[in-house]
Amino acid sequence: MPVTAGSPDRIHDPEGRVELAPGAAPSDKRFVNDDLLPVPVAQRRWTTYNFAALWVGMAHNIPSWLLASGLVALGMDWKQAVFTIGLANLIVLFPMLLTGHAGPKYGIPFPVLARASFGLRGANLPALIRAGVACAWFGIQTWIGGQGIFVLLGKIFGGWAEASEVGGQPWTLWVCFILFWALELAIIYRGMEALRRFENWAAPFVIVGALVLLVWIAMKAGGLGPLLDQPSKLGWGSDFWPVFFPSLMGMIAFWSTLSLNIPDFTRFGAGQRAQIWGQSLGLPTTMTLFALLSVFVTSGSQAVYGTAVWDPVQLAAKTDNVFGLLYALVTVLIATISVNIAANVVSPAYDLANLAPKLINFRRGAMITGVVGVLIMPWRLTETPELYIFTWLGLVGGLLGTVAGILIADYWIVRGTVLDLAGLYTPGSRYWYNAGWNPRAVAAFLVGGVLAIGGSHSAEGKGPFPEDGLIPFLKPLADYGWAVGLAASLLLYLVLMLPERARLAAA
Repeated sequence: MPVTAGSPDRIHDPEGRVELAPGAAPSDKRFVNDDLLPVPVAQRRWTTYNFAALWVGMAHNIPSWLLASGLVALGMDWKQAVFTIGLANLIVLFPMLLTGHAGPKYGIPFPVLARASFGLRGANLPALIRAGVACAWFGIQTWIGGQGIFVLLGKIFGGWAEASEVGGQPWTLWVCFILFWALELAIIYRGMEALRRFENWAAPFVIVGALVLLVWIAMKAGGLGPLLDQPSKLGWGSDFWPVFFPSLMGMIAFWSTLSLNIPDFTRFGAGQRAQIWGQSLGLPTTMTLFALLSVFVTSGSQAVYGTAVWDPVQLAAKTDNVFGLLYALVTVLIATISVNIAANVVSPAYDLANLAPKLINFRRGAMITGVVGVLIMPWRLTETPELYIFTWLGLVGGLLGTVAGILIADYWIVRGTVLDLAGLYTPGSRYWYNAGWNPRAVAAFLVGGVLAIGGSHSAEGKGPFPEDGLIPFLKPLADYGWAVGLAASLLLYLVLMLPERARLAAA
């Protein structure tokens, strides 16, 4: 690999990948540890299949299955619901590929990439926002997984639901939750290579499990039921679009988290081709087909049981076949572990390591995530769907879209994908700005964030916000939070960084 002229601290290979030269690794423990340093080129070996399998494993989970049901409940027919989900994932794929580019090229995780725009210290702002979101999602997914195990084991052994209560829940449910939580942390403690191997075989297993559920319900129904024939309650006219756009933003928000921290995974990529094709083949196709599969299975359940059973765990629990219940139990375990570890543990592990590299490495960050995920009491959050689902997705989408806009503007437009790799770890470098903070990025984040979520509102008695919105004149923007946050922060950041762009162009 030839050393690029004028850059003795880094090496470029023929495919454009960059790594630090031997002996050039920064040593300031305030900003460096082994988990935050660039992945050496020789260790960037995730292939197209690895990335596609990652997305298949993450997309096939209980909340993803329930997305279509939520849209049908809002009045859409199955075709409108699947269309909305498919379009949302095509849209969110775009920022996913843009932010993911820095991973294979430089081998850096999300919080280190954020240092280029926010500053070495300022990067902790978006990193901690992303970490907080991930910790909450981790707790929710773990509780959902524990409930699935509880329901299926209760069918196998009987009497679990009647166990004495502790804290308002059967003690057997707490045991399922704790055991599932411990299993997740045991897997991630083994590191990213163990995660790659787990996702490789988990992805096809979960696909087979979902198809088995479809074949089973179709055989019982003698074909798919009447749900597919139900007309839309909204039509395609004036009643549809006011529901469509907020729903589209909510579906985008579902994966807006990964559109930020996807470099945490692509940094292990063998090249840009692997991450682009792997993600393009894995995300929008899988989410759309999974939504379609959930509609077909639910349609069959309506034909068999007279009512639509949208929850796959509740549907699987209706069988009296012990083998079938055990198979469903293993599928739920693998599906939930697959998404929860990849989507909700990897990111905060790196984000917390970025906060205090000297004290926190990847494994310690993962353990902290596990503890915080319990402390937020996810069983309380899931008790209030209006507060959690509608409010949560809107706020998350708006804030994370704002960060994504700044990252994309800085990496692609301001810097033209050219980064000083050593400078991302070095105080006093071009990314030091003002004492480690870039005030222009912070200003763009604050303005974009206010525009994105300032108009947040709740129906009367259904949530924490005023009916007219926190800032009433911004209420019309609230239903488009992700798009508003991304566009506003991107444009404002570019305007504020014009002097920096001119300096870079003259250099």
